[in-house]
Amino acid sequence: MFIVAMATIKEVARRARVSAGTVSNVLSGAIPVSERLKQRVLEAVRELDYHPNHVARSLKLRQTKMLGLVVSDITNPFFPQMVRGAEDAAWKHNYILITFNSDDRQDRERQLLSALRTRRVDGILLVAAATEGDLSHIQCVMEAGIPIVAVDRALESLQVDCLTVDNIAGAQECVHHLIERGHRRIGIITGPPHLPVARDRLEGYQRALAAAGLPFDAAFVRDGAFRAEGGYQAALELLSEVRPTAIFTSNAVMALGVLRALNEMDLESPRDVAVATFDDPPFAEAVRPQLTSVAQPSYDLGYKGVEILLRRIHEPNRKRVSQVLKTELKIRASTEPRTSAMEHDWRHTSAMG
Repeated sequence: MFIVAMATIKEVARRARVSAGTVSNVLSGAIPVSERLKQRVLEAVRELDYHPNHVARSLKLRQTKMLGLVVSDITNPFFPQMVRGAEDAAWKHNYILITFNSDDRQDRERQLLSALRTRRVDGILLVAAATEGDLSHIQCVMEAGIPIVAVDRALESLQVDCLTVDNIAGAQECVHHLIERGHRRIGIITGPPHLPVARDRLEGYQRALAAAGLPFDAAFVRDGAFRAEGGYQAALELLSEVRPTAIFTSNAVMALGVLRALNEMDLESPRDVAVATFDDPPFAEAVRPQLTSVAQPSYDLGYKGVEILLRRIHEPNRKRVSQVLKTELKIRASTEPRTSAMEHDWRHTSAMG
């Protein structure tokens, strides 16, 4: 059995003809080093296959250079871009990102925060599983000296930095678009009512109706729990009971459920029912019809979230930050005017004949 000895920082320094302190400065980026010396050090690092002992360094500096990210549902297409943004920002600042999925369950969230606390991460980005009720597990992490930034879902009852999007304005703009298309019987499939993002998107829906002089009717509202199956069941109910001419869903995976329900009922969008959704995942342009969507800056949520977190780590006493990002409405075929959709079908049929 062969044991290969690992190179030390002193050996790298000797190879590069610099001090151990210069090697440390090059690798940490803490103090600027001339390009000539930097290249000598990096060449020595490659030649000796040197890997710094970050565990020992973290014990000395009381920093692990690790950040945690807890998302509510990693299967939701909205979150991968957020994770990518957070990872890019963390890597840029020489941090490693650890990502976990809470499955939107507070009991699992408690376990994950405890695990991150045990591993002494320097800070945590959190998409909270619940934003009301007992949040003592989050408070305990903060009191232990680990800062938390709430991303996507605000935690107004706690003194944490928050980074969200303008859910009310985004939903209002999209429903206004449906009204401009001539729709008056517009259904909405929302998320869990205990989540502010779900309530805000419902409020945007209500504001759009009020601005157009249309009455709000609770019969057109269903809770799809932000899941595809929930969107499917909610759409079946709406289409069987009140038959809207348009459906707005509060996230994109529920829109997939709506399209499935329409297909099973031999209905087409937008000819029979227009469909629009919050979120703009890659499949929005791959499904037929292409989905009209409220695009969120998901990458920016992750990237900016890490930047806010790092500022909090380095300036723990700075004023609390609450930042709101704008959305963008992307209009596609699923909300074409009903006459245009029928004319398109007629031309297609004529061409086939």
